[in-house]
Amino acid sequence: MNLLIMGAPGAGKGTQASRIAARHDIPAISTGSIFRENIANGTQLGLQVKQIMDAGQLVSDEITDAIVADRLTHDDAANGWLLDGYPRNLHQVEALDELLAASDLSLDAVISLLVDEDELVERLLKRAEIEGRSDDNEETIRARMKVYSEETEPLLSTYSDRGLLVEVTGVGSVDEVTEQILGALDEFLAAKN
Repeated sequence: MNLLIMGAPGAGKGTQASRIAARHDIPAISTGSIFRENIANGTQLGLQVKQIMDAGQLVSDEITDAIVADRLTHDDAANGWLLDGYPRNLHQVEALDELLAASDLSLDAVISLLVDEDELVERLLKRAEIEGRSDDNEETIRARMKVYSEETEPLLSTYSDRGLLVEVTGVGSVDEVTEQILGALDEFLAAKN
């Protein structure tokens, strides 16, 4: 099973991705986690990415496309995967389409978590306090929201037009949101088959 999870920064994609992936026995692949791992390890990529993220900007398509393409070749992704944080713009949708076509694969569903922007800002500021994340201050968060709104949100209509979009409210307890997602996904996949 090949899935995407989408939503604005702070919508809970990472938390829910790991739960969905565990349910379907596939890896949750987060571009953000890959980037943060490189930052923590002080790699050349990590230093480059940290500078970009601290400015509230997004890592280039070329870097991100290459990282995702490489990650999907790992053994644990042989039976499927869930991508979190990718694609985030039309170029990346096209890059993913080409990658899937070359591997004779397709997407099964695109999960979209819907959360109000003010709720997202509040969540991210709280997370920044708890985790000490330098990329999460209000100015940076608002910049990331604007980029998401302009570049990534329009992809939802692309996936909706392809009949792949599963929209779920990302508000409630973590367990409640997980149950909503799993129920909506099961229903969607059953109707598709």
